[in-house]
Amino acid sequence: MTRPCPSCGAANAEDEDFCGSCGTYLGWSTRVRPGGPDAEPLAPAPEQRTAPSPAAPPEPVPVPAPEPEPEPEPRPALTPEPVAPRPPAPAPVQPARPREPEPEPESAEEPVGAVRPGVPVAARPTVRTAAVDDEPDGEPCPSCGTNNRPGRTFCRNCAEPLKPRATAAPLPWWRTRWPFNRRVRAGSGRLLRGSLIALVIAGLLVAGFLLIPAGRYVVEDVRDKLGSTGEVSPAHVSATASAPGHPAKAAVDSVTNTYWGAPEVGDALTAEFEDPFRLVGVTVHTGVSTKPEVFQKGARPTKADLTITTKDGKTHEKTMTLADKPGEQTLRTGISDVVSIRFTIREATGQDAGHPIALGEIEYFKRT
Repeated sequence: MTRPCPSCGAANAEDEDFCGSCGTYLGWSTRVRPGGPDAEPLAPAPEQRTAPSPAAPPEPVPVPAPEPEPEPEPRPALTPEPVAPRPPAPAPVQPARPREPEPEPESAEEPVGAVRPGVPVAARPTVRTAAVDDEPDGEPCPSCGTNNRPGRTFCRNCAEPLKPRATAAPLPWWRTRWPFNRRVRAGSGRLLRGSLIALVIAGLLVAGFLLIPAGRYVVEDVRDKLGSTGEVSPAHVSATASAPGHPAKAAVDSVTNTYWGAPEVGDALTAEFEDPFRLVGVTVHTGVSTKPEVFQKGARPTKADLTITTKDGKTHEKTMTLADKPGEQTLRTGISDVVSIRFTIREATGQDAGHPIALGEIEYFKRT
């Protein structure tokens, strides 16, 4: 038999005291309340299964007929009296009323009606304690240890949850510090915390850019890599020495079929700029031509030093190692407020035939 839950309507076994779906108390089970008002009667013992045969109904008692009431006696007729001579001024005589017969008293005994024959009463069955069912196979309750059948949510004995919810993991240390320790409820305080975090990050960036040189260098380097570049032309170019027919201006004329010819190692080319700028890189084309067969016929530099001067008078030294092949070769610098750049040849190759050291083109790039 099953017992419906009064709360959710789920079916439960007869021997369960709590609902398996919502945990509601189902009331006392009939197996623990023998003979109670709600207990179901058990089958009688084998020796009492045959009910006694009903007794024969008694014969009906004859009812005496009621006696007829006596009829009332007739009223006597009034006989007119003879008229006597009228005495002088006689008083009027009123006739006397006859007495009505008094009713006879009724009999004190009431008539006896029909009597219903006796109904046989069946013998009351003997209530015996029901045998307790075996414990169902299932998961034991973590609170009382009672076995429960699979599919139940609450214990049938103590109504405790069979699968308690897992406890939340402890918060990391930074969640215990202000302003991260506040609970978010429907966006409450989220805008304020986001604004504070943004202000802190902006303050750190400003402090790193203005107060810490290393931080400023990192910021500028990131801007150099993410931003675009453009070529800048020097306002004046000069050289310590030049071979005949190969002046210093030939190194900045934007073509590679002409070149500046340095007579020997140690000669330098200086470029001066009108406005300070951030130098992000220097590109060099060596040799007398970009064609490989012609490139090998002339002398060309293989190593050079760059002396970069800023508007505050500070100098920055850079060494550039050049490959012995035609084509452009670039050196990234990342120096702000540059006003002049000096290119000094330190090593060269191909000077056996007395050819000048050829610098085909040198280009300067700024951040835009």
